[in-house]
Amino acid sequence: MRTFGLIGFPLSHSFSQKYFTEKFQRESISDCEFRNFSIEDIGMLPSIIKNTPTLQGMSVTIPHKQNVIRFLDRVDEAAKKIGAVNCIKISQKPGGSQQLTGYNTDVFGFEKSLKPLLRPHHRKALILGTGGASKAVAFVLDSSGITFKIVSRTKGDLSYAEMNQKIMEEYSLIINTTPVGMFPDINQCPDIPYEFLSPKHLLYDLTYNPAETLFLKKGKENGTAIKNGLEMLQLQAEKAWEIWNLA
Repeated sequence: MRTFGLIGFPLSHSFSQKYFTEKFQRESISDCEFRNFSIEDIGMLPSIIKNTPTLQGMSVTIPHKQNVIRFLDRVDEAAKKIGAVNCIKISQKPGGSQQLTGYNTDVFGFEKSLKPLLRPHHRKALILGTGGASKAVAFVLDSSGITFKIVSRTKGDLSYAEMNQKIMEEYSLIINTTPVGMFPDINQCPDIPYEFLSPKHLLYDLTYNPAETLFLKKGKENGTAIKNGLEMLQLQAEKAWEIWNLA
């Protein structure tokens, strides 16, 4: 049996386990299982690996995408530039010891799902949040020639209090990378002035549960194009599967 898993906290509504379990059933992959490892402290990772000898790959989610890096033997160049890892391949070194290599498949998933939605006027973006996912989003925007500012309560280029009509009109692509509005807190949304949204805007929420967050609903009410994070998750999961199965 080959084991794959997800580390993060909390994992009560995680996408990965359901996705991969259904994938294994659908594709008649009988020698694989996918398990959730709900750990609040990333320091528990070495014991998980030690106690799960069949483990060959892991996905990484909130809040460990950045602090997991110190446990890895090697980090892919793109993930190193981003400063966040969401995929780990576990392989055997010649002497029999394990090698942990980190990748970032959020980049692949976000880029592939965003590009069909972009219009010529989407040249400036606001990234809401500063976590590991926001770093992957920033990497994609930068490589696509889209200038951006990061909005945060404390650590960004802009605070939420500074968001005004001028900024909202100038930045027509807004990406929410925070968990605000995710199930079960579906009546919450990032604190931006939604009244200044227009049909020229594109709102992208990395959250997929609910399918239409309050952030997206408020955009839709103003004729804004919207996109949730489900396709991104599916794409990054398939990319992780490809990495785990590399020779």
